[in-house]
Amino acid sequence: MDLAALTVFRAVAREQSVTRAAELLGRVPSNVTTRIQQLEAEIGVPLFQRDRKRMDLTTEGRTYLDYVERILNLAEEAHQVVNPTEPAGTLRVGTMESTAATRLPAPLGRFSANWPKVVIDLSTAPTRQLIDAVLAHRIDCALIAVPSGDWWLEPDTLDRIPLFREELVLLLPPGHPEVQHPEDIRPRALAAFAPGCTYRMLAEEWMTSFGTKPATVQVQEVRSYHAMIACTAAGSCFTVLPRSVLDLTPNAGDFTIKPLMTVDTWLACRPGFATLAFSAFRDTIHSFADIRDAGDARS
Repeated sequence: MDLAALTVFRAVAREQSVTRAAELLGRVPSNVTTRIQQLEAEIGVPLFQRDRKRMDLTTEGRTYLDYVERILNLAEEAHQVVNPTEPAGTLRVGTMESTAATRLPAPLGRFSANWPKVVIDLSTAPTRQLIDAVLAHRIDCALIAVPSGDWWLEPDTLDRIPLFREELVLLLPPGHPEVQHPEDIRPRALAAFAPGCTYRMLAEEWMTSFGTKPATVQVQEVRSYHAMIACTAAGSCFTVLPRSVLDLTPNAGDFTIKPLMTVDTWLACRPGFATLAFSAFRDTIHSFADIRDAGDARS
């Protein structure tokens, strides 16, 4: 087993195609097929289920991919740490959907202009999944929302700096009367991301704090804020989202809006993670921060 073979395996797993993986890697398809066959022979189990259209991972292949991601990411990190000439290589950044839409375009544009040798590999997920990905070395850092009290994280689990303060608002269908308590909400479905989303958790907590039973409110899981807003506009749901996201929505003033609370967004990484690429990214995004004490690192 070598890193080149693992790189080939990861490319095929991601693309689900030998042909597309070969194009991505600059190899001929027969070479990619041979490397996969050699890897399977070495491990002793099939990693892919093959058909004419695509290459699907087996159960063993999915488990193996998780380890391969960690190995390759650690190898990249080691290379950057022992050869610190200038920011270069790949930086794997995870972020919440809302942060990607409202906070990252300007910092990423400046970072790309200043450090063209760094490739940003950007992915989105809810906070809980992002934390797990950082700790598992699948990504290098993440922009996450952690409620006050830090009860989602054990002490010293991650190094963090606060960056942005988001106002969460309750979004209700156009024409909905003003609300004071959850019982005043007419739609009985909350449009939200999958479990692990801090904003969903806080919305559910806000409702239960007034005595509303969780069973009386259904959750309609969606994959984007566009879908949340559309479901709310249709009158079938209500939702909770950052005002910065709502500000990007045409005709946002047509909705009934109730401010709820503020939540901070943090840049988090593994303790001691300090490649030049990450340091440059941290300094760049910090320059866009709106929290007064954003320069104070916390763990």
